[in-house]
Amino acid sequence: MTAELAEIARRVAEAAKGDEQIDVMVGRGRSTSVKVFEGAVESFTSAATAGIGVRVIVGGRVGFAHAGSIEPDVVAEVLRDARDNVAFAEVDEWAGLAEPDGVAAVLHDHWNDELLEMGAADKIAIAVDLEARVRGLDPRISSVRATTWSDGAGEAAYASSAGVVVSDRGTSCGVGVQPLATDGGETQIGYAGDAARSTEDLDLERVASEAVERATRLLGATKPESARLTIVLEPRLAGTLLGIVTGMLDGEALVKGRTPFAGRIGEAIASPLLSFTDDPTRTESLGADSWDGEGLACRPTPLVSAGVLDGFLHNSATARRAGVQSTGSAVRGIRSLPSVGARVLVMDQGVRSLDEVISSIDLGLFVGSFAGLHSGVNPVSGDFSVGADGLMIRNGALAEPVREITLASTLQRLLLDIVEVGGDGEWLPSGDFLASLVIADVALSGA
Repeated sequence: MTAELAEIARRVAEAAKGDEQIDVMVGRGRSTSVKVFEGAVESFTSAATAGIGVRVIVGGRVGFAHAGSIEPDVVAEVLRDARDNVAFAEVDEWAGLAEPDGVAAVLHDHWNDELLEMGAADKIAIAVDLEARVRGLDPRISSVRATTWSDGAGEAAYASSAGVVVSDRGTSCGVGVQPLATDGGETQIGYAGDAARSTEDLDLERVASEAVERATRLLGATKPESARLTIVLEPRLAGTLLGIVTGMLDGEALVKGRTPFAGRIGEAIASPLLSFTDDPTRTESLGADSWDGEGLACRPTPLVSAGVLDGFLHNSATARRAGVQSTGSAVRGIRSLPSVGARVLVMDQGVRSLDEVISSIDLGLFVGSFAGLHSGVNPVSGDFSVGADGLMIRNGALAEPVREITLASTLQRLLLDIVEVGGDGEWLPSGDFLASLVIADVALSGA
């Protein structure tokens, strides 16, 4: 069936005439979502989608159109619309198709027929089981706000008039739960989830225990005294921080002058303990991919090695403008033009366990969550001032819960002040492989 999509894309791309450049993204998918409450189904949704997006480039002008169907008459109309839209575009001297660069793709086939054949009753049973596990773990769990199951299957094909025709497909499933913990008149909310390629790889026990722990640990939290201290970010939050940093290391931010790391390739921008790569070739990742959004093979792209900036992520347009080669980092959907983005962040982990890390800290904060990231982080200057909660660390042990605090620094300073990377690396539902980070001398604003 994926071959059918590739054939549709190829035919449209080969319709290029004169000095036209054409590329096409075609996709099809189906998904199911289940929500249960108190052991009963609250909602059950099943959906199927299909669509095509066509880009036409003539003399630096880009015309684009898309539709939610791949019927032949719709496909022909989308191509006509994209051609018509060229006349309304401004000239972009960097616009153009990606030229094949000879890099061989690492092929993945994350397609699981058993998941597609799974019946509705089995999906509901998993969600009901997860809710029951959560309710049974702690008497302070007063309710479970939402317990969900989701699954999806997607196929996509890309073709261009430069002679590129590629396709990919994959399936996945996931669960999530949001319990409410009550003690006296106080209520706190927790959350945990997991995602995998098969139901056997979903860890319901871990999801339930993490959700309950996150819901109960902030009961009785107070506002601490202001201090400068060490913070510990578990892999999930380390991913949040590095995700922001990686957004500053993409070619669009570079060519638009919106990153504090411009002109610093080969310089130390972080602690020598930190190394991470964007590597969609890692087949064990849920984010693994063979091709980028312009049909180039995905490849490992080192970003930071022992604290030194290796480079930026690029698609073909930002690479031309920066005078470098594309890193195969184009991100594109049916309804969008190519942008730049990381696919799978892979961090080099340290040696010590999280318990060993915490035992070495006299005064610190084990961060539970961040709040206000969108408004509290400036991706141009690097200023960092966000709300947080978590558990204090005192004399090498987790202590009282705290909330209503602000952590302040700059992203540049946070990277340089990393004093340890944990040995607790794990593949997250996001597809990234991350470990805990320990960052010294962070300003905590409290009472």
